[in-house]
Amino acid sequence: MSDNPKKLYIGQGEFAISDRADQVIATLLGSCVSACLWDAKLAIGGMNHVLFTDDTEGAALQFGHGVNGMELLINGLLRRGANRNRLRAKVFGGASMIAGLSRAGERNGEFVTEFLAREGIAHVGGDIGGTLARRLEFWPTTGRARIKLVNRRVETAPVTQVENDLELF
Repeated sequence: MSDNPKKLYIGQGEFAISDRADQVIATLLGSCVSACLWDAKLAIGGMNHVLFTDDTEGAALQFGHGVNGMELLINGLLRRGANRNRLRAKVFGGASMIAGLSRAGERNGEFVTEFLAREGIAHVGGDIGGTLARRLEFWPTTGRARIKLVNRRVETAPVTQVENDLELF
């Protein structure tokens, strides 16, 4: 393993696949979820970053993107020679970033773990839930993952009414 790995950053809706021992795939997660999949025998893996479910307008479209994000990652690995029976998964993210506002993070975590079970891919670890965002690094050839919790939670502020009915927050 290289002492100075080359980082590849992905954002929401993106995924990356690598078979390079010196490659690390990285992202920042809040209520979104990343599935990290790898085939240890072939030494190849990948990671996605998707919002599977959402309670806001356009949620159905986002849900479709989540399913698509899982399919793109799995099929990309299979096209590069990975064996479905050897694939292992770690799942990260799904935080409740704004207390009491939405169950989106929890639902995202549930979705991806259920998706993996339906696909017959072993879910062997990760870190889902909680209330803090995570910085995630994934070494795709070995399945090693490292997270750092971002120690800042988003709190909702009370709405204040003023004379002209303008809401300040």
